[in-house]
Amino acid sequence: MPSRRDFNQIPVLDLQLADDISTKPQLLAQLRHALIHVGFLYVVNHGVPQTAISDIVNALPDLFSLPPEAKEEVALSNSPHFLGYSGDGTETTAGKADRREQFEFATELDAKWSTAEPLYERLRGPNQWPSAYPSLRPIVETYISEMTLLGQRFLRLIAEALSLPSPEPLFAFLSDQHRLKLVRYPPSTLEPGSLVQGVGPHKDSSGWWTFLLQASSPHVRGLQVLSGNGSWIDAPVVPGSFVVNIGQAFEVVTGGVCKATTHRVVLAPDSPERFSIPFFQGVKRSLTKQEAVGTLEDHFKRLHDKDPSGTQGAISIDSPFLEGKYDTWGESQLRTKIRSHRDVGKKFYGHVFDKYVNE
Repeated sequence: MPSRRDFNQIPVLDLQLADDISTKPQLLAQLRHALIHVGFLYVVNHGVPQTAISDIVNALPDLFSLPPEAKEEVALSNSPHFLGYSGDGTETTAGKADRREQFEFATELDAKWSTAEPLYERLRGPNQWPSAYPSLRPIVETYISEMTLLGQRFLRLIAEALSLPSPEPLFAFLSDQHRLKLVRYPPSTLEPGSLVQGVGPHKDSSGWWTFLLQASSPHVRGLQVLSGNGSWIDAPVVPGSFVVNIGQAFEVVTGGVCKATTHRVVLAPDSPERFSIPFFQGVKRSLTKQEAVGTLEDHFKRLHDKDPSGTQGAISIDSPFLEGKYDTWGESQLRTKIRSHRDVGKKFYGHVFDKYVNE
């Protein structure tokens, strides 16, 4: 595969092509190219009901207009599972505060952690629901359910596009809990020529795949993707689409054949408020480095070696998980969340806080 992935636009894939035997090969070829050479794509005709999308988009203005005490009721600082509300500037990316406020939800699960289990299992748990907005829960739960189904359909297509004999090995990496953020970026009153970090440059570390709904009008921009030549490529709103991108765990499992791509959100002068809804397809917390690297290693080595468009030789993998001290995905994730939300880390994970923050 090429060592540098230069692109100047994000491909748009029509998933409806998979429904016809005559057009499915075209979609799989497009998907394979996007997986190997871009790492970002749009999907349209994706099958998620419009009512599920409209309901959650329409809920955002009322949700973020809740009074401070209603937001404080479900503050993320209440949750050892890192679920709930966090205010503007309280999360950091690349060591710098992000200009956004957000509500974090997940697949609704009971908290069953005990001290006999690994500490990272404490990440699994229930949501906090604002009592001032009782109709929100069914809207969010419906959306998570629909996005979970989309993620499963997409994995089946990925398996075909990457010549896997079965999608089952990909499904084996999935968690019992997927996560969702409802995000508001504030309007900007910057001086001309300046930019503010909505979210700093990063690769998605918390999911297998990310499915992003850009929930603002097409004229509202902000998302940018880093091309292999060092250029930031705009990813504008495409009506009826999700932006889909590779998470770091998928890069590891594919041996670097499918790379996670760096992206960011920037707030330009005079930009209006922007809403965004990323859904993170979860990776099982017990995943070990050996399992991540070795399960499909032979398949992706063969795929790399025989691809005529690729360069020969080893492929690098940019992975804090592989480079870090901790052998499980769950512990690596716990460290990342504690470093991003230090108030929660101090409150619920005080005995490991210094270790995770200062190492």
